[in-house]
Amino acid sequence: MSRASKYIIAATVVATVGGTAFAADLPSRKSAPVLVAPAPIMTWTGFYVGLNAGYGWSADPSTRLTGGNAFVNPGLAGAFVNVPLAAALSASGVSPASKGGFIGGGQIGFNYQMSPSLLVGLEADIQGIVAGSSNGSIVNAIPIAAPPGPAGRLDISNIATSSKLDYLATLRGRFGLLATPSLLVYATGGLAFGQASASAAIVQTVTNPPGPAIQPTFGAASTSATRLGWALGAGGEWKFAANWSAKLEYLYYDLGSLTNNVVLTQFGPPGPALQSITVSQARTRVNGHIVRAGLNYHFNCCSAAPVVAKY
Repeated sequence: MSRASKYIIAATVVATVGGTAFAADLPSRKSAPVLVAPAPIMTWTGFYVGLNAGYGWSADPSTRLTGGNAFVNPGLAGAFVNVPLAAALSASGVSPASKGGFIGGGQIGFNYQMSPSLLVGLEADIQGIVAGSSNGSIVNAIPIAAPPGPAGRLDISNIATSSKLDYLATLRGRFGLLATPSLLVYATGGLAFGQASASAAIVQTVTNPPGPAIQPTFGAASTSATRLGWALGAGGEWKFAANWSAKLEYLYYDLGSLTNNVVLTQFGPPGPALQSITVSQARTRVNGHIVRAGLNYHFNCCSAAPVVAKY
């Protein structure tokens, strides 16, 4: 091989190696990586408002009556001496009733998610009650003891009672566990109040003994008041979208009781004077159960923004 040929081959090798090294130093033309936004973090923290509807019924709708003699004429004698005692017994008893109806209203509240699995909150709600009244009646027939009067007389009481809850409102705390980021199971309890009313009426008659007839007596009383009590319950709530949730809830409420004093006044015989006064105390409990479903809109206004690392 001639010297000229060797120079040509060497020059070609140097040029090839140098071109390759130069190409390695050029900037890369690969496509930039596509940035994928992180999925939104499910949060329960923030205010919410919503509507609810369901069914409510009384836990103890009966009215209990206890009769007693407030006054007995010391001059009462003969065939009429045992009438006041029978009248008191006749004005006692339990007037059964059933009460239940549709409820509907709204709620507003605030949740604070303490950790991925714990939540606390405060909720206020109010609902009206449709067909929330109950009516009951009983008839008592009490034998009037003899002697001194003739046997076979009866003191008969026709008793009618009614009660009603116009609305119910609560202010409750909530403590919940997140079974999943979107499913909340919670217990709740706090104050309850509502407008309640109750009434009782009694008509008493005595089957006539020989001689002067004993006239029928009548008494009635009613009361209405805003009652304060407590409520306790549990429920579940499913956040099916970032701002929407559905819930199912049970509550027991107790607003105490309403008391009416029904006064029955008996005049003669044997004379025209006041012979006895019977007072029947009618006590009605205001307590019950509620099962309802609700829909809430969450503003998510107070939750912290997720932290995204930058590189």
